[in-house]
Amino acid sequence: MSLRSTIATPAGKQRYVRRMFATIADRYDLITVALSYGRDRRWKDRLIALAALTRDDRVLDLACGTGDILFRAARTSGLAVGLDVTFRMLQLAAAKRSLFRRSAGGAEAKAPLVTGDMLALPFPDANFTVVTTGYGLRNVPDLEQAIDEIARVLAPGGRLLSLDFNRPAQPVLRAAYLTYLTIVGSALGFVLHRDPDTYRYIPESIRNYPGAEGVARLLEKRGFEQVRVLPLLGGLMAIHTARRSG
Repeated sequence: MSLRSTIATPAGKQRYVRRMFATIADRYDLITVALSYGRDRRWKDRLIALAALTRDDRVLDLACGTGDILFRAARTSGLAVGLDVTFRMLQLAAAKRSLFRRSAGGAEAKAPLVTGDMLALPFPDANFTVVTTGYGLRNVPDLEQAIDEIARVLAPGGRLLSLDFNRPAQPVLRAAYLTYLTIVGSALGFVLHRDPDTYRYIPESIRNYPGAEGVARLLEKRGFEQVRVLPLLGGLMAIHTARRSG
């Protein structure tokens, strides 16, 4: 079965994504830097700046990976919790805490890590004032259910900020972008894992993704307001900001 057909159904995508992230966890930071031309950290800094966090905020970072956004949020929020479905990612995040200790002023101690699924968040209703995610929404098997879960755990007026790849609307640009990601992803997958499909998943996931504007419409449909799309890298990437209806 081809990669495209494997991830065409929610169940197939869920199985594939869980297996893939367990495989790539130890190379994850390297790959995000390589595929973003070294700009990934700046984009995450911008997301945190847009969040305008204060000590009154309780932050949930979804698909937290190795903790880049989580530990940035922990520096200025009252609480920051990281959730990821891949336990190995959380092990790597725990190992990175000491790197943030000095600049965070001990904030890593209030950044607990939770193994969990974005489609069934293990938290009470209205428990957080901010939800962040980096490269999370594109990877869920059911985007609408994930958005509903985010809305559920956000307090009224709470903010959502998401960084992810975009799906360019212009056909020629989209084709060139996906071709580039396929070629680079295949090469990286073969070199790092001896499996070209490993990172070929990224362009395949974008093919089935509604794109930044499509996600914005879904957010508005499912109870968010003040939805904005901030294009990055000429529109090939995007940050969403939104507020849960009060």
